[in-house]
Order: sequence, then C-alpha cells, then structure tokens
Amino acid sequence: MTIDGMVPRCLTRLFMVAFLCIGAGYVPSPSFAEASVEHRSHEWDRDDEADDTIEVRLDAGRKLEWRSPDFQREEKDALLHVQLLGINDFHGQLSEGRRVANRPVGGAAVLAAYLHAAQHDPNDPDLPERTFIVHAGDHVGATPPESALLQDEPSIGFLNLLANRHCRYEDRREDRRHRRGWDDEDAREDRRDRRLHPKCNLVGTPGNHEFDEGKDELFRLLDGGNHATGPFLETPYRGARYPTVSSNVVDERTGKPVLPPFVIKQVKGVRIAFIGAVLKETPTIVTPSGVAGLKFLDEAESINRYVRWLRKAEGIRTFVVLIHQGGRQTTYEGPTQPGGLINGQEVVDIVSRLDNDVDVVVSGHAHAFTNTLLKNQNGVDILITQAFSSSTAYGDIDLLINTHTRDVVAKSASIVTTFADAGPGLTPKTEVAELVTQAQAKVAPLVNRVIGEAAVDLSRTESPSGESSLGNLIADAQRAALGTDFAFMNPGGIRADLSTGPVTYGELFTIQPFGNSLVRMELTGQQIYDVLNQQWANQPFPRILKTSGLTYTWDNNRPVGDRIIEVHRQGTPIDRHATYSVTVNSFMAAGGDNFTVLLQGRNQVGGPLDLDALIAYIQSLPQPFSATLEGRIVRLN
Repeated sequence: MTIDGMVPRCLTRLFMVAFLCIGAGYVPSPSFAEASVEHRSHEWDRDDEADDTIEVRLDAGRKLEWRSPDFQREEKDALLHVQLLGINDFHGQLSEGRRVANRPVGGAAVLAAYLHAAQHDPNDPDLPERTFIVHAGDHVGATPPESALLQDEPSIGFLNLLANRHCRYEDRREDRRHRRGWDDEDAREDRRDRRLHPKCNLVGTPGNHEFDEGKDELFRLLDGGNHATGPFLETPYRGARYPTVSSNVVDERTGKPVLPPFVIKQVKGVRIAFIGAVLKETPTIVTPSGVAGLKFLDEAESINRYVRWLRKAEGIRTFVVLIHQGGRQTTYEGPTQPGGLINGQEVVDIVSRLDNDVDVVVSGHAHAFTNTLLKNQNGVDILITQAFSSSTAYGDIDLLINTHTRDVVAKSASIVTTFADAGPGLTPKTEVAELVTQAQAKVAPLVNRVIGEAAVDLSRTESPSGESSLGNLIADAQRAALGTDFAFMNPGGIRADLSTGPVTYGELFTIQPFGNSLVRMELTGQQIYDVLNQQWANQPFPRILKTSGLTYTWDNNRPVGDRIIEVHRQGTPIDRHATYSVTVNSFMAAGGDNFTVLLQGRNQVGGPLDLDALIAYIQSLPQPFSATLEGRIVRLN
C-alpha cells in the first residue's frame, strides 16, 4: 500500500519518513554528525549577526521528526493534523532591511506572506482551520522607530491582520490596574474576554520587553485605549484581537496571574491548551518601575500547575507551552538531533521539569534557533523550537493527535527563513505592507532627519576584552552630557550597529530605543571597583560595561567578584577612598542588569534622554566623525 493510501494527502509531507522507518522515537536521515555546543558567552535578548550565516539558516531548516512507539498501529481515521506557526522576538520589525548572507530577509509583509503560504495547501483546503500562529514574547519593546514612536501599536496591528474571523476585540474592557488578579475560572468563560474564543488562530505570551513601560502600558496596548501622546494610526485604538497568556506573572499582593495563564483552542472536537510563561529573571533585566507590583514565579512550576488543573478539570491531554526563555543551538550535519544540545541551561532545566503531557515548547529570548527534542526528568521527549528573531524566520510545527486518546502521537518541526527574494517573499501581503507604509509615513519627518556623517562603520561587536567602538562613542556622549568623571553603558542597551555615511535620527533611535534618561551620581573609588566586578557576579553571562573616562584591567583567571586588577584615570590609579562623579542611564541607576552597587550612588540628579545626549554629542564632533577601540579595557588570560 502506498503512503498516500495509508494517510490523508495533507499528512504525507509530514510523516513520509516516519512511515518508512521502523521503531520508535527520533527519525534520523541516512547521515548525520554530532551537533556542537557553543560555549562562548552571549548576551541573550540581542541579535548576534556574526553567528547568523547562511549555513546556520540551512541547518535550522532541516526537519526534525518524532513519533510515539505505537505510531504504526495508529488508525489513520483517528489522526488529527494540527499546524503551529511559531515566531518570537519580533521586536517591531515592520520594515524590510534585514539581511542574511547579503540576501534580504524578513519584514512584516514578507513574514505574513510566508505564514499565509504555510497554511494554504490546495490539497488540504481545511488546513487554516487547523493552524495556530503563536508568538513567544518580545513582540514589542526595543523596536525600530516606525513601531516605537507609535507606542508599538502598529506591531499589534500587524498580528491583528493575521487573525481569523473568530479573533475579536475585547469591547467590554475593564481597567486591569484595579483587578485583584486572574482566577482559574475566568479563562473558562468567553464572556470574561472575547479574545479567548477557542477557534481564534492566534495566541502570544509576553517577553521581558513587554514590561519596559510597566504593566499599565502593557494592558493598554493589549486592551485598547489611546495613549497620552496619541492617537496614531487608529482612533480609538482598540488593542489586540488575540489573547496574551502568562502563567507565572502574578500580582504581588494577591498572588493571582495578571493575564490569563492559558487559552484553550478547539479543533474538530479536540481541545488543545496553550500556556504562557516569561523568564523568572525578568525583574533583573527590566527597569524596576516596569515590574513594580508584579512577581515572577518559577516557570516550570507555574506551567505544571495549569497542566495538572486542565488535565483534571477539562480532560485535556495536548499542551503547547509558549515561553520567553531559550538558548542557542549551533551547526551540525543531517537533521537536528535530540538530546539537549542547547547552549542555555535555564531553558534546558525548565523543560526537564515539565509535566509529561507537555508536547511542544515554543521558546524565545536568545534570538537564535532551536529545533530539538529535550527529555524531561521522566524521559519523555518534548519538542522545543525557536525561530531566530525580528521577522526573519518562523517555526513550522506539525502535530498528529489521536482523537480518541487526545494525545500527540507524532510531531515535527523545521525553522524556515523568510527570504524576501524567493518563494512567498516575492509577494508580500498587501494589507500588511499598507500598514507598514502608514507607520513609516507617520514617523518619516523625524526619522529621516540627518544628524551627522560617520567616517567608518561603528560596531557593538566586542573585542576579547569587552570593548566596542560604538560602545565607546555612546559612553563618551553620556559623560559629556553631564560633565562627569566617568560613564558606564550597559551593552544590552545598544541594539544595532552604525554604518558609514549619513547618520539619521532613525538609525540612532534603533541603536538606543528605550528612552532611558541619564543619571548623574557620586561613587567612591571602591564602589567603582565593585560595579566593575558585578559584570560577572550574579550574571547569566558576562555583561561588560562600555566605559568613558577610565581604563581598567581584568583577569579572567581570578574568581568572580574579584576580577578587576586596577582602574586608572588619565593613566593614574583611582583612589578607592575618593569620590567621583559618574553618568549611567536610568535603567542601570535602578539596579538593572544586576548592577546593584549603583543603587548606593549619592546625590543623584536626572539628565537628558540617552538618545538626545547621543544626538547632541555627534552634532558637536567634527564631521565625518569616528570612534575606535582604544584599549580602555584590558583583559589578562
């Protein structure tokens, strides 16, 4: 009997290899090699284009397939095919302009074209009814000006355009600032929130950047209502047509989730639960005011709580987790392999502790790719994916569910790059392109203003010691703005490189999009040593600060907490007992990125926005301007 005779045609592509192989579990191709694990430190939550090559993209596109031990005995009539299309870390990338191997990639209209093509098969006209588009956080925040200057409303509007007819605005909005929290029963009632319709094809979870401006602004963005500086493209602004779920963000007073912890979808009588979570370390990487009044619980414990509840109360056996936490997976030959070959212990630990009924984890935060099987502590294989970032890819995930047992009996995934010069990318979605054009036109007068001219490319890429040319420029700008002895700039706040040639406001905004203000404070010499030692202490990876006004030497062989050998000002060691003036941004001044010593800074005085300081500094320089690596940071060993 042919494969087509055994399984409906719509499933042939997914399980061709599975039907031809014998045995259970992972289905390898004829040849493969061990995947390598990258051990050097990365700063999560930013793009690392040096690692984003065509080889990596091709590797990510290889399909991973799994099936249950009894799969060959499954009755074809009892198999339900469900498709998940996963994105993460969109970061408001509405416009085109990204490149991989010098090929154009991404942009909202191109991504939409790929997502549309993935769910429209002439041999399977009902596939859209069995497809769900999901996002794993950081859809907004740290965004380009065409999104950020419009309070990220166009990025929500983009997803609204992907929503089907069952996705609805929550017209009966209530002010969540005064809610006591989300009760378990709330998510069972469509009357509570119309966006929880079981056939709505979209669902997302917040990332850390959704909290950049605090929970009130997050709720406004999701629930609707004009911003104080709006309206922008839509009046009144109506919010999101789809649900945003999170199981582990709770009200500090009540302990109740501030968002629906899950949403239940239904496909031909089979119910599927989507549960959200964000990394519990969010308070350490978000301005404290952004998470005021919130508590971030353990991810696995929160997810498992709702898996158990839904299994008992609703009889659900298929669970998809959307989590804003993740790792990096590196190149290999052959199909993606199972076994935890991910550089990112946090997400590996979370998956290891998940309930046996969790089938898929769609991850994010690392801006990289993941497509593998990780075993939980009971040896159950859980599929985990991540699709790079900024609209440049999506995860194409297929599930086969036994309609009698309601269990997933087979699953597969590949990470598809959204090249704009081939396939669906050649015909971007018109309605999305129109939205992007509207947003660009709205901000164009400000964005296109020329600020200066760069003589050379300025990069945020760090030297082995941790110094970068663009970081030096920004730190110098901040020290000049407040006239202090020193300045420190956190590397995660530098979001893009600066190219040679005319420099526009839009480019500088993309580099520093957070709207942090500068803060002048006084620190003792000892506190400066302590701040610099915190670059490694209590950090998930080294966060090497960009400095101005000082130089220092650090030794990688010395213990964490005591790696700084000596700090100099104009060639002379600083006095540990003396007092110095220092400029940092408001994020760092509030203890962000675990630089808690800065909370002790005395005589704090606010200054201009970091972006305004950078613009003023560039305008003050002889044109064309430049910046270089100067040996401000010296590394031993």
